[in-house]
Amino acid sequence: MSVFKGAAVAIVTPMFENGEVNYPKLGEIIEYQIAHKTDAIVICGTTGEASTLSHEEHLEVIDYCVKKVAKRVPVIAGTGSNCTETAIYLSQEAEKSGADALLVVTPYYNKATQKGLIAHYTAVAESVELPIIMYNVPGRTGCNILPETAATLVRNVKNIVGIKEACGNISQIAKLMSICGDEIELYSGNDDQIVPIMSLGGLGVISVLSNVAPEETHDIVEMYLDGDVRGSMELQLKAIPLIDQLFCEVNPIPVKAGMNLMGFEVGPLRMPLTEMEDAHKENLKAAMKDFGIEVK
Repeated sequence: MSVFKGAAVAIVTPMFENGEVNYPKLGEIIEYQIAHKTDAIVICGTTGEASTLSHEEHLEVIDYCVKKVAKRVPVIAGTGSNCTETAIYLSQEAEKSGADALLVVTPYYNKATQKGLIAHYTAVAESVELPIIMYNVPGRTGCNILPETAATLVRNVKNIVGIKEACGNISQIAKLMSICGDEIELYSGNDDQIVPIMSLGGLGVISVLSNVAPEETHDIVEMYLDGDVRGSMELQLKAIPLIDQLFCEVNPIPVKAGMNLMGFEVGPLRMPLTEMEDAHKENLKAAMKDFGIEVK
């Protein structure tokens, strides 16, 4: 059984103006997402500013999300680190909190070899019972999970079950699926590649777009899975201008700005991230309106 099928939101972490985590607002956003067809919630990923949360905050946010969701949809906890021991610690604690699965990014900055990736993921997976989705985003980490490496891991480590692919290289993803086929659960990590990746056997997306357009992102996947490939494609293409604006500055700067434009008041970002440039914000507002999103 797959961890999920559909669109999982890589949910933002709302902050008060003083930079502390705004838990009441996080609860409000979780309820909004579930009410608008989100199929799973990824907590403490890149979009959730996990890299600037303390370990204590990181685990508190996961615990809060698990309790708030209360098994209505799967909760996938981001527990990756460039330190294997830290990734093991975060993963074990997330398991204790009741997360349904883990999203584990490749070690960043260290730039592990493929041998190192196999050792890292194996050590993390063997420390827990939860299913693990590997996260391949070389543009942010400087480290690429090659298809052969992913195949080795899913074949030899029982609870490594999937991969979030944000390498952007469709040829690489095609090679991965030609090697692994149904042995691996494939999820798009890029909102502009949902349909292309599903055409290669993907089960859905872990999405930034879902923060501001949860129903539409869910529908892209659902229509494809239901056989309405043209309808899915048309909605994917309609979303491209908005997706472009959501990534015109580094994520999650634009998506937090977008949610504030919707009236969610998710607050500021933690440094070194800074607020969105005014000109970019106007472009984002226009793209949101064109997509049918009501902005304040």
